[in-house]
Amino acid sequence: MSTSPQVGAGVAHGWVAFTVWAPRADTVAVFLEDAEPHFTPVQQLDRSPNGYFHGVLPLQSQEMLYRYRVNRGNFFPDPASRFQPRGVHGPSQVIDLSHFPWSDRAWHGADRDELVIYELHVGTFTPEGTFAGVTQRLPLLRDLGVTAVEIMPIGDFAGERNWGYDGVAMFAPARCYGTPYDLQQLVDTAHGLGLAVLLDVVYNHFGPDGNYTGVYSPYYVSSRHATPWGKCLNFDGPENEAVREFFVQNALHWLSDYHFDGLRLDATHAIVDDSPNHILAELSRRVTSSFPDRRIVLIAEDHRNLAHMVRPLAPARNGVRNTAGMAAGAPVPDHHSLSGAADDWGLDGVWADDFHHAMRRLLVGDHEGYFRDFRGTTDELAVALNRGWIYCGQHSPYSRGPRGTEPTGLKHERSVICLQNHDQIGNRAFGERLHHQIDLAAYRAASAVLLLAPETPLLFMGQEWAASTPFLYFTDHAPELGRLVTEGRRKEFREFSAFTDPRMREKIPDPQAPDTFLRSRLNWGELDRDPHRRTLALYKTLLALRRSEPAFRAEGRVAFEATPIDTDTLAMRWEGNNQSCWVLVARLRGSGAVRPNAQKSDARTWSVALHTEESRFTPDPHPPTVTGVATSVDEIGFSRPGAVLLRLPQDSAAVLHG
Repeated sequence: MSTSPQVGAGVAHGWVAFTVWAPRADTVAVFLEDAEPHFTPVQQLDRSPNGYFHGVLPLQSQEMLYRYRVNRGNFFPDPASRFQPRGVHGPSQVIDLSHFPWSDRAWHGADRDELVIYELHVGTFTPEGTFAGVTQRLPLLRDLGVTAVEIMPIGDFAGERNWGYDGVAMFAPARCYGTPYDLQQLVDTAHGLGLAVLLDVVYNHFGPDGNYTGVYSPYYVSSRHATPWGKCLNFDGPENEAVREFFVQNALHWLSDYHFDGLRLDATHAIVDDSPNHILAELSRRVTSSFPDRRIVLIAEDHRNLAHMVRPLAPARNGVRNTAGMAAGAPVPDHHSLSGAADDWGLDGVWADDFHHAMRRLLVGDHEGYFRDFRGTTDELAVALNRGWIYCGQHSPYSRGPRGTEPTGLKHERSVICLQNHDQIGNRAFGERLHHQIDLAAYRAASAVLLLAPETPLLFMGQEWAASTPFLYFTDHAPELGRLVTEGRRKEFREFSAFTDPRMREKIPDPQAPDTFLRSRLNWGELDRDPHRRTLALYKTLLALRRSEPAFRAEGRVAFEATPIDTDTLAMRWEGNNQSCWVLVARLRGSGAVRPNAQKSDARTWSVALHTEESRFTPDPHPPTVTGVATSVDEIGFSRPGAVLLRLPQDSAAVLHG
């Protein structure tokens, strides 16, 4: 356990303890700021041998504003500020987070193996664009049937609108969304509804505007490693101990002061750490020891398919190089070299992109960029569902080297899969959602596959009702930086065939335009109209089945297998510990008849539990024809894409032949 001091301005018993790391500074003083603003020197902080500066002052008010002055230079906000009410360039505010009247003492977190995650962006989820706006709609998410809300990054950023990945005040909830107390209320309300709340955090780089850590120390960023978004954070270079501690404390801050139930760790492939003890293994170990009575979930976003990331922790061995610190796109060594105990990180899950990429290739035909690695076949989908991901060390044309490791022994639930997420929508030029590009019949069939899959499903806000609104890339940077962002955004698409013509690139929405942000806000009025209302009914029905039927739950599932029936049709089969059997036949493209050969083995018979073409799920139903239900399901005829869920009650054993 670290003995490093708690950074920031902590409040206790009417006093404020200021702590900041500035190892090269001779002096650091704290200055209070009034409304004018006017700086009042208050106290010179005391220097410790390890480079931390400390001081204690009486708490003068609940809106006490301060800045630091390093070496008698300019005045800067606290790099560990808990709130920036005037923006990231303004003064920091002392916040006492201990007085919130929490009502969740009986809440201990969500079951890791029963997660259904709902990702949202605070600024575009509701018309209000605030924490309070999210809080008001939490009952609707509870009624939908998800178990966890995942909030995109909220560490404060420059401007009034941003995805959150340009954060610079890592400990401070973005003031444009509300106050820290509003955020505490959101989490407390969610827990009262039985919902866990996860927070997306960025531990791979700082944003480009408002990052003042360099004023205090040059060691926050790496001198050896870089990311596509700027310099890596320094987790393995000189003075890395304090940098590691800064981010571990950040994680513990969100989990403790705000009662978050877990973290989604952004772009972990860009967290480069060549030390023997990878920072994410250290983070996992510290979280586990700090919250022994809570179920905290740590999920990585990582395209490398590295099984050791989600294997249980073991004591690190000094002197063993951690091969997990490879940069994005670097060839991955043979998986046997990654299976040592010192390399296991102990995370609870990882975003497994292979399912999404194979599904989009099949449904939409995407074939450029990383989609080159996929053929878009039902065979690929079956592999992704059976194993958790597709690439297990074979050659990747996109990265030009081997990719992935064997997931042998891992639970399905360790892979988080989706049909869409903020990246896969917002990083498209026009922010199109999947259902904007395919027929809703195919979308319903694909949704059935996602929502009943044994992996952990992730939904992106609005997909449950096939929202008409896009989710675009938006920013609010200062004019010069904003111009560079706009130009860079359009240059990104030059290599794609649809945008080789400069005139087409000019049509890409300007990230800086306020309308780009406003167009991305969900239209909640759609919930009362078709086809949105009936699409929502399908999602609710399937999630209710996932929650109530043993075969669809981790604790009740005895066996699962996905099988390609033909080039357009996938079958999935579950057996429950109550001896029931379920088969989903999903026609993802076109029309035609398929023969699932779901056979009985005793006196019990198959029944159709539901299909996605029922009138309650679509205003334009085209029901499939199912023959031979009483004895065996001989044939299913689809006039268009759709999915049929068959059930064999308990005390039977079904056989599915592809």
